Amino acid sequence: MFIISNNEDCNGVIVVFSEETVGKFLENQLDKIGNRDYIVYPEKNFRVTFKEFHEKTDKLAKGLLSIGIKKGDHVGLWAKNIPEWGFYMMALAKIGAVLVTLNTAYTTKELDYTIKQSDMKALILEKGFKDNNYVKMMYGLIPDLKKSVKNDLKLEKYPLLKNIIFMGEYHHRGMYNTYELINEGKSISDKKLKEVKDSVLNSDIMNIQYTSGTTGFPKGVMLTHRNCINNAYNIGFYSGLTSNDRLFNPLPLSHSYGLSLILGCLCFGRAIVMTDVFNPSLILSSIQNEKCEVICGVPTIFLALINHPMFEMYDVSSLKQLVKGGSYCPPEILNEIITKLNIETVISGYGLTEASSTVTSTDFGDGFDRILNTIGKALFDVEVKIVDRKTGEKLEPGEIGEICCSGVIVMKGYYKMPDKTHETIDEDGWLHTGDLGKMDKYGYVSIVGRIKDMINRGGENIYPTEIENLLISYPGVEAIEVVGVPDKYYGEVVVAFVIKSPDADLEEGDIRDYVDDNLAHYKVPKYVFFIDEFPLNVSGKILKNKLSDLAQDLIVKNKKMGFFKKFNKNI
Repeated sequence: MFIISNNEDCNGVIVVFSEETVGKFLENQLDKIGNRDYIVYPEKNFRVTFKEFHEKTDKLAKGLLSIGIKKGDHVGLWAKNIPEWGFYMMALAKIGAVLVTLNTAYTTKELDYTIKQSDMKALILEKGFKDNNYVKMMYGLIPDLKKSVKNDLKLEKYPLLKNIIFMGEYHHRGMYNTYELINEGKSISDKKLKEVKDSVLNSDIMNIQYTSGTTGFPKGVMLTHRNCINNAYNIGFYSGLTSNDRLFNPLPLSHSYGLSLILGCLCFGRAIVMTDVFNPSLILSSIQNEKCEVICGVPTIFLALINHPMFEMYDVSSLKQLVKGGSYCPPEILNEIITKLNIETVISGYGLTEASSTVTSTDFGDGFDRILNTIGKALFDVEVKIVDRKTGEKLEPGEIGEICCSGVIVMKGYYKMPDKTHETIDEDGWLHTGDLGKMDKYGYVSIVGRIKDMINRGGENIYPTEIENLLISYPGVEAIEVVGVPDKYYGEVVVAFVIKSPDADLEEGDIRDYVDDNLAHYKVPKYVFFIDEFPLNVSGKILKNKLSDLAQDLIVKNKKMGFFKKFNKNI
């Protein structure tokens, strides 16, 4: 199942990685873990063992084969964290079809782009999420769908799209439902299914994940079975997990890290506990009732839990470990989270979709300073280096440059975008992340910011993250984003966008003075704007390019009003 790595940088630890496909990995685990819980939804009273999961996904796999879905076909999956998501993911993996994960918040325009760009052959969807009714959106996008015969779709708009499958028991015109699919699958023999499974290679594409597209069109990241299963194993290993742990996952399965978690639990034979939507009270009750030991997420999720008005009513004493990613978390806030959630161990990590989700991680024995101020060191069978952006040369410890990685986690490329692939992965196989960072002499990496976000003011490089990390601790600041805008004299200058805490009494001068007291003068924001919310994309990422555009508009408008005359003489 796993083989010993030849990596020499593991300090005597035996490192292993899998050369199996995701489907074969599940089958080979059954003798050891078959009767253990795998997927649990407490509020739905739903739980399934690994053995039951295997049997049900075999039936689904047969159903997919029976309607003509075959190895290499691209199949969209559009659903929130419902139980069926995991079943369809595994069924597709078993037959070598490629899972195309769709963001639950997609608009009709984004759905249209993804269906076309991915060459989607089939789409699996649920009823919807929040204000999005997926079935109605499909009928709106394809008016002739209601008149079409399922399994024989002839759609002028999407000539490659042959099947649409609805997750559930309801009947919708032009679509299969899950029960019909399983019934159709009875025509496929066990022998035929085995032949298809055996044809799948670990180098085959398992998943296409679309980047969030903060600039330009989203790119389809191609991840192989080898990418996905090894990254999942690494995540579990670095978290110090055991087969007795229960992990609560509040993150979307449609994101690369969510997929890594459900596969990571498969690697270690542990239960993954979920709710289908983010609801703090449901999450707290699930942790209490299932006695979850580990929770993964980002600081905003943990804050939502501990700030819930009924938090003290729940018993979350089973929690021992917290795995965090996402944005910087000030020490006082992290301490509050650790204390209230009864956490013994914190793991901090970093990754990106192009690297199967995770590149670096702290170890479960690392101290608070490393957890707070670094993103850890390279995972096993992964190499990380910091390079000069212009020369490509590897930099010395402490020097700032681009974070690059190589190894088993690196994507195969962007789907139908060879030029973008070559821009991102160099001829030696190094993935250029677009993130700026530095590495200490022990291999621990610290993030400085995004290359595209760096501000060059009169020849001085300014990293927005440094200013943001300072200001997020200032009283009255609920959220902060720093961007650069063009300036005739300096080339670029600093702009701070601030969301105030409720009832906070803040002025522009307070923000400038605090930065001036703590950082070099050229890092002081020339302009400070207070706003109610940041522009976000469908993945919830802040669109800094939109903030920069907004800043330029506000500067022009306020200058016309004479608002800036009393400010910024020396900034």
